[in-house]
Amino acid sequence: MAVAGSELHYERRGRGPALLLIQGMGANGTHWGEPFLSELERDFELVLYDHRGIGRSAPLPGGASVTVPGLASDALGLLDATGIDAAHVLGISMGGMVAQELALAAPERVRSLILGATSCGGTQARATAPEVVQRLTTVALSRDRERMLRTGFELVVSRRHAAEPANFAQFVAAAQQFPASVPILLAQKGAADAHDTYARLRAVRVPTLVIHGTADELLASINGDLVASLIPGARLELLEGVGHLFFWEQPQRSAELVRQFALDARVLSSA
Repeated sequence: MAVAGSELHYERRGRGPALLLIQGMGANGTHWGEPFLSELERDFELVLYDHRGIGRSAPLPGGASVTVPGLASDALGLLDATGIDAAHVLGISMGGMVAQELALAAPERVRSLILGATSCGGTQARATAPEVVQRLTTVALSRDRERMLRTGFELVVSRRHAAEPANFAQFVAAAQQFPASVPILLAQKGAADAHDTYARLRAVRVPTLVIHGTADELLASINGDLVASLIPGARLELLEGVGHLFFWEQPQRSAELVRQFALDARVLSSA
C-alpha cells in the first residue's frame, strides 16, 4: 500500500477493535511470532506492517534518511489508508519510540498505548551497555552469519530461554525470512539514537501501559521505569527474568497484558 511516498507491506487479521503493531529495529511483521499473534487476534483486528525499507515493504531509496517522527508519520498514514479512525497501539523497542511520537502527534488516533522494551532516549535514558555494543560490533565484523544469529538471540532473550535449542531454531527460522540490509539497519540505528521524548512525554494523554523484562540486555528495564514515570497515569509491568523480546519468550502472558489493558481502556473511554 502506498503510504507517505513509500510502498508499505501490511496485513490485517482477527476481529475486534483495531490494534496497530509497530516492530523494532531490523524486524518485520513475521517477527511477532505466531503464538503471540494468535492469542491477540481472538479479541482484536491486528494491523501489522513492515517499516519502509524492511521486510516486504519497498526498499529504501539510496541516500534516504530514516527518523522516528517520519516512521510515526508512516504509521499514521497507514491508519488513514486503511480507514481506521483510531486504534490501540503496541510498539516494541524502536517501535515503542515510534508509538510515542504517534501518541504525541495524533492522540485522538490512539485508544490506548502499550510501550514494550523501549526508551524515551536523550541524555536521561540508560544507553545499551558498552560491553553489549562491543559484542555486537565484534560479531558484525566477523561476517559469520551463524555467530551473528546466535549472539543476537542471546542478547534479545533471557539466558534461560536461550538455553533451549528449540527456541533458537524458532528464532533462526524467523530471522532468515526477509533479513534487513546493513544500510537500513544503520539508518534505523541512527533514527533510534536521535530519539528524544524525555521533555515531551508528560504531554501524553492516552491510557498507557509500559512492559519491560528485567533481564533485558539491549535496553535495561530502568528505561521502562523512566518512561512510565514521565507519562501521566502510566502503568508499569516488569516481567521478572525476561529479556528484550518479552512477547517471544512469554507470548501468552504478554498477550494477556495487552488484551486486558486495551479492553479496560476501551471500557473506561466509553463510560
